[in-house]
Amino acid sequence: MTVHFEEKDSFTVIGKLGEGLSVEGHKWIPPLWQEANSKFDEISNLAKTNSEGNLVGIWGAMSDISERFERWTEQGKYLAGCEVLDNSVAPKGWTKWVIPSYKFAVIKCNQTNYQDKFKYMIHDYIPNNNYVIVGAVHEYYNLSETNGDLYLYFPLEKK
Repeated sequence: MTVHFEEKDSFTVIGKLGEGLSVEGHKWIPPLWQEANSKFDEISNLAKTNSEGNLVGIWGAMSDISERFERWTEQGKYLAGCEVLDNSVAPKGWTKWVIPSYKFAVIKCNQTNYQDKFKYMIHDYIPNNNYVIVGAVHEYYNLSETNGDLYLYFPLEKK
């Protein structure tokens, strides 16, 4: 499995926020995406774009319940949203998060192998390479890839 590293400065995401039991994420997260996608026009003018005018990225940002961007425990928070300009103000009904700067280990996956890749990173790759996870894992959706792939971003430090 291919893992690459990315140093990413803090970035801002505005999206639809939900929270729930970690084991039931498959129930409460999809409606957040449905709402965010159906109302995207409310934040489209805030979206960060590249030199070609394309969106920089769509994020499934995660945090612990206290919003300190720590890993989920039995519960977690999820923000289904879009990377926006840092000075953006979230419209009513939307939530703004500033994701901290980290060195991320990044692995590509899809909905079919998501759990297997996640477990591989947690139980094999990260400990076997003397890293520790120092925050919540985030999902990144690259809009130029329309095949359903996404990227898991694991914030790491060396042991």
